Amino acid sequence: MTQHPGGDAPQGSLRPTPPAAVAAWAVVGLALGWLLHPLSERLSGTAPVVSWPQPLALVLVAAILGGTAHATWRSVHVRRERLEAHQAVNRLVLARACAYVGALAGGGYLGYALSWIGSESELADQRLVRSAVAAVGGLAMVVTALLLERACRVRVDDDDPT
Repeated sequence: MTQHPGGDAPQGSLRPTPPAAVAAWAVVGLALGWLLHPLSERLSGTAPVVSWPQPLALVLVAAILGGTAHATWRSVHVRRERLEAHQAVNRLVLARACAYVGALAGGGYLGYALSWIGSESELADQRLVRSAVAAVGGLAMVVTALLLERACRVRVDDDDPT
């Protein structure tokens, strides 16, 4: 650890991801997803199709984040191992980015799904179901990202090796 001019060790903390920021990204995604259906039909004559790889990709990312959160929790809180500084920063950045992206994508797919309710289109039910599954995948991504962020936390008394 490097010493600073006053002889003190660097002090700092990182606040947890604010729930209001996650909610704001979800609302932005919801609005954009809701608007995608009518705008794309107006501009191109057809709305985008949601295929199974899209929701499955979100579920896969959520599973990877969940596994990383579990492994990190066991290392830091059960076995009391210290993460290397770059590992902790990488995991925190990954967790925060995935929380925001998961909220935006989940909200977007939810908005797109809601835009198909009551539609008489032949693919409306398919788009509704697949978009709803993708919205759940986005929510799972947010939850597992926040769990990863929480797994990286250390207590203040854990900072002192004595």
